[in-house]
Amino acid sequence: MRGKVTDPIYIQTEDGDKLREECGVFGAYDFDGGDVSSTIYYGLLALQHRGQESCGIAVSDTSGPKGKVLSRKDMGLVNEAFAPEHLEKLKGDIGVGHVRYSTAGSSTRENAQPLVLNYVKGTLGLAHNGNLINAPKLRHELEYTGAIFQTTIDSEVIAYLIARERLNSRTVEEAVGRAMEKIAGAYSLVIMSPRKLIGARDPFGFRPLCIGRRDNTWLLASESCALDTVGAEFVRDVRPGEIVTISPEKGLESFMRHALPADRQARCVFEYIYFARPDSILDEVSVYHFRLMAGKYLAMDSPVDADLVVGVPESGNCAALGYSLQSGIPYGTAFVKNAYVGRTFIKPKQKSRESSVQVKLNPIREAVEGKRIIMIDDSIVRGTTSDRIVRMLREAGAKEVHMRVSSPPFLWPCYFGTDVPAREQLIAFNRDVPEICRMIGTDTLAYLKLERLQEIMGDKRVCTGCFSGQYPMEPPAEDIRGEFEQ
Repeated sequence: MRGKVTDPIYIQTEDGDKLREECGVFGAYDFDGGDVSSTIYYGLLALQHRGQESCGIAVSDTSGPKGKVLSRKDMGLVNEAFAPEHLEKLKGDIGVGHVRYSTAGSSTRENAQPLVLNYVKGTLGLAHNGNLINAPKLRHELEYTGAIFQTTIDSEVIAYLIARERLNSRTVEEAVGRAMEKIAGAYSLVIMSPRKLIGARDPFGFRPLCIGRRDNTWLLASESCALDTVGAEFVRDVRPGEIVTISPEKGLESFMRHALPADRQARCVFEYIYFARPDSILDEVSVYHFRLMAGKYLAMDSPVDADLVVGVPESGNCAALGYSLQSGIPYGTAFVKNAYVGRTFIKPKQKSRESSVQVKLNPIREAVEGKRIIMIDDSIVRGTTSDRIVRMLREAGAKEVHMRVSSPPFLWPCYFGTDVPAREQLIAFNRDVPEICRMIGTDTLAYLKLERLQEIMGDKRVCTGCFSGQYPMEPPAEDIRGEFEQ
């Protein structure tokens, strides 16, 4: 029998040395009454890179019984969880969708989103991208006032707060605003009420969220590439601290209850370095341009004589092209990536020689043999993957391997939705660059300078806490990530 994705004996994470982002969110409201489940499905496919553990879609028919929600959630990839017959049953003109990789809460079907909450005012369907730093405190308070939690994720804390605030609010968007006054951390929310689609973004703007439109259907998405996929026009980004409400009666409305000055905003810089697709534009900054410029700055600041510049697929490719354009050293392809291996795959037997890296990547001997190679990757976390990739190049005949990293060294954990681990697990913690160079086996090693990140972003402020230890808000006194994992 073929192993299910929920059976841990069959599953191995990609290699434990690539960062993962918590999730992607998508929402749709067709004012003409058409079904939106297939649109949400294709939107989630475009956001699959943001989470591969679980996914879900919840829809409602605004012309039908008020508060009736149809939903499906499952483990695995979008195209594994949803067959045509599943989408056919999800009839509704308003809906939300979610793809997830866990950074808080264990990886189980119960923790899949969207969350659907039935309460005295009707129903809420909620999808959340990000991580709250005060979730344990809020959860404890809610439990002692009667709340019974069905999941171990902080998203359920947000849903409960909104439902409770709704009892004393004139509108659901007012309830969302009141809940935002209590939660702290990173969040982009897409919320479905019986007659409204709502988007909200934390005041710092950690996680992206944008608005789109296709004819008479309004859309909310984590990235603009998802709007492109469903043939929608990009309208604008949801601003940090903003709540937007979409309804047939009033169209798009904006509420700015939690705005911060521009110089206090703190978009996650790793969205641009690694998480987002290169064809996305986040807060008016092209991800492709950001990575290209990172590569160019690497070439300016850390030049080296070589024969070929290559990227580690996929996120290193744009920076490698930028390095090549700036240095004049030819850009080439050194690796073939197996496109049919996702973030999980069948685990090889313990005694077998298959490497999780080589299952996904294989060097092209003819491209690298006898050459001095500059290899560009987006980051080094623990160093285990870099060590294997360098070894693969040398075994394929590379004469020299010079590594350039399109981000600064990771020195601090992240508490805002990126699974940067504790400091002791980071290869750059308490080690200088020459020591890291020796550990991963490269001839030379250089990182992108920290100040270059803000130069590329211009007037859009970013969070660099995982590099500098300077967080935009006070971090928790202890590492609470995964506090409720079971």
